[in-house]
Amino acid sequence: MSATFVQLNQGWNAEPNAPCPDVIVQGRDVLLTFFVNAFQFEHFAPDERGVLRFVNAERYRLGPTNDEGWYRGECRFSQLAPAWGEFYLVSGDASVLDAPDDWRVLGPRSGAGRHFLFYFRDSTFECVAQECVIEASADNALHRQFPGARLTSRCNGPAKSAGS
Repeated sequence: MSATFVQLNQGWNAEPNAPCPDVIVQGRDVLLTFFVNAFQFEHFAPDERGVLRFVNAERYRLGPTNDEGWYRGECRFSQLAPAWGEFYLVSGDASVLDAPDDWRVLGPRSGAGRHFLFYFRDSTFECVAQECVIEASADNALHRQFPGARLTSRCNGPAKSAGS
């Protein structure tokens, strides 16, 4: 069992205590909203939200595991992912990537979809999509800081990667 993780959130992250992630489906796109981390990143104000758009999504899920389960080794990526609470592009063994049974299917598998993984405090978000972009909207704190950023391979600085 192996997987490779490329960290995509450089210079930003979700609020560590109560990020309140929410998913909105718009056709084949999935929008993920969450409170950003103003404690660690001073360019954000408290209660600002970030919005990521997953373009041409095949499937997504927002569910367990939380941070406690991850640290106890109850997550399929517990011994593989570099750190909890980050946003990754994941590749590797399909049986590991496809393991959860609570996926919400939006379209057929294309074979070209990329696997995105975001660990929040009390949940995990995953999406298989063509790409991820920072949603261009005035109320998106990420867009104000990183306009036009595409998160398909890295964002704002060198991506961190780890493999097993």
